[in-house]
Amino acid sequence: MGAMQTNLEPKKILVVLHGSIGDVTRALPLANLLDRGFPKATLAWAVEPPCLPLVEHHPAVDEVILFDRPRWWSQLGPFLRRIRAGRFDLVLDLQRHLKSGIISRWSGAPHRLGFHRLDCKEFNWVFNNHHIPAVENGISKFNHYLKFAEYLGLVPEPVEWKLSLTKEEQVGVDRRLANVRGAFATLFVGSRWESKGWFPTQISSCATLIRKRYGLNVVLLGSEPDATLAGEVEIACGQGITNLVGRTSLKEAVGIIARAKIAVGPDTGLMHIAAAVGTPVVSLWGATSPSRTGPYGFEELVIQGKADCSPCYRRHCPIGRVCMQSIEVETIMAKIEIGLSRERNGAPVYETQR
Repeated sequence: MGAMQTNLEPKKILVVLHGSIGDVTRALPLANLLDRGFPKATLAWAVEPPCLPLVEHHPAVDEVILFDRPRWWSQLGPFLRRIRAGRFDLVLDLQRHLKSGIISRWSGAPHRLGFHRLDCKEFNWVFNNHHIPAVENGISKFNHYLKFAEYLGLVPEPVEWKLSLTKEEQVGVDRRLANVRGAFATLFVGSRWESKGWFPTQISSCATLIRKRYGLNVVLLGSEPDATLAGEVEIACGQGITNLVGRTSLKEAVGIIARAKIAVGPDTGLMHIAAAVGTPVVSLWGATSPSRTGPYGFEELVIQGKADCSPCYRRHCPIGRVCMQSIEVETIMAKIEIGLSRERNGAPVYETQR
């Protein structure tokens, strides 16, 4: 199956991708390609609250349609009415689940582009009438999204994220980093899946060595559920650690990561944000595979833990995360050495909204 066999010139495009943070971040370059390839079209994005900050002020996104899933019983009707009222002529279903398929079909758009049936879940393919070629997890998820651009006849480059912060968000970043003197590294403390997390001893040893060998301060980032783990790391390290876990907005975290010299952590949304803003990121892998979901552009900084069952794709590990335990701190430090020697990617890593 090749490119879409139509001289399509859409006027109103809808992207359906509600989450996760990593997925939405990886799809931003596709939004930029759509904006460049169809300059007369408007682009709407259907998303859920956790990922809203990534798209609501994005230069390629003209409208955000929010689905507040925790309050779905009161939000579903208005959400679907807004989808239908959009009168979209092209939908890109990037979620590949039943829910996104239903949203795509409900839109009434004459052209609904989704994943091939071999790459879908929950009969998602039934709801769309155009499908990109099958890859069956043969490529990274990032490149999988770019297949949508190719199918539409768009050149899948340049790769640009264009993550931006408002002046108020920049001030928030300054405030969070007020006590951080000089250059710093950022460590991502936790992950949404328990099975993907690294251990407090690994984190604290890594932080201590970063300070000792490179003279960098260390900033801990993560979400509220990671606060207990971050507290353990803070106690183990003593001074020289700035613990911002659960204390930043997502956009503040973007700004902090953009200013860091290096980032380290497991498979998490913040890992993909680091790649998006050009900060070298050392990524730690066990329960999942970097070949499918690794950070774009930093493949040489990947560390794969060793266990017979890895990758298992289980949210909870019954054997104590043997794969993550196998990652030696000195192995992490060797990758940090490589990351710190890399040149940053050209121009400023994010734009300021005026």
